[in-house]
Amino acid sequence: MWRTCNVVSQTIFGMSTYMLYLLYQMRIPTLIVILFTLQCSTYGLVSYDYLENNDISGLNSVEQTSRFPLLMPKVVPNKPELYLCTPVKVDYTTSYFIVGYEPNATMNTAHHMLVYGCGEPGSTKPVWNCGEMSKEYSADSASPCGVHSHSQILYAWARDAPKLDLPNGVGFKVGLNTPIKYIVLQVHYAHIDKFKDGSSDDSGVFIDYTIRPLKKLAGVLLLGTAGHIPPNSLEHMETACEINENKTLHPIAYRTHTHSLGKVVSGYRVRTDEHGSHQWTLLGKRDPLTPQMFYPVENSDPIVIGDYLAARCTMISHRNRITEIG
Repeated sequence: MWRTCNVVSQTIFGMSTYMLYLLYQMRIPTLIVILFTLQCSTYGLVSYDYLENNDISGLNSVEQTSRFPLLMPKVVPNKPELYLCTPVKVDYTTSYFIVGYEPNATMNTAHHMLVYGCGEPGSTKPVWNCGEMSKEYSADSASPCGVHSHSQILYAWARDAPKLDLPNGVGFKVGLNTPIKYIVLQVHYAHIDKFKDGSSDDSGVFIDYTIRPLKKLAGVLLLGTAGHIPPNSLEHMETACEINENKTLHPIAYRTHTHSLGKVVSGYRVRTDEHGSHQWTLLGKRDPLTPQMFYPVENSDPIVIGDYLAARCTMISHRNRITEIG
């Protein structure tokens, strides 16, 4: 059975920007397309939407971009499975267009990293424990973004994925006329053996951006599932979301994510034809334990109102116990 997911469709920045955002839980498989993300528990997709009344295409050339280092400030993780967040305030008197991300991390140090766009950070501290996506927060931890704040994922990284550059003329808009006033980096430190001698860490990403207006704005769609995996079994975890806003999305790339039980993650566009039959079009399919980078979609045909985006995560457990997602 499909687990139907809620998609929050937002008209952002006072323009016809289209940003789809779904976040179930982070410790589950995923697939992303660019932008689309899918993890099992999620699938991600990255896409872009054209702006109306804007004939400035912009170019993502080296000469026109600047770089900002969004890095952990020499932290010393003190326990395994630790999630740390650090924020940077965006000058919201200016519009910025993010056109690329270069990771400054290795899988030997960081299990994964997420970059959030927030209205307010989850804490006023320079660094805070930001827990897991599926856990309740306590007095000594807080979410990446404020509880009642705007929150969306701008970037995800894992398993030594390389630099991500968006196509020419495409970018994530932050700052002026957007709900994004802070950018928050989250790093998941799964193991801390290398820090027992007091060594510090500055994992993070270098953000490439321009202030030149771009005609096409990027967004991330994240599909997720929840549940459990029985002992010694093969389990398919599935999710589907209907596109119910009258916008046209152009899929660019996808990314998958699971932990160790994931074997295959795949994502599809499902469209009903004139005969009432469902036509399935593959967007992307990967082994999630290969580098978790953004890969070009298999089919870049537009996604329109009435289409469904569906994802499946194939999980195999040789454990003698139930594995809970999250």
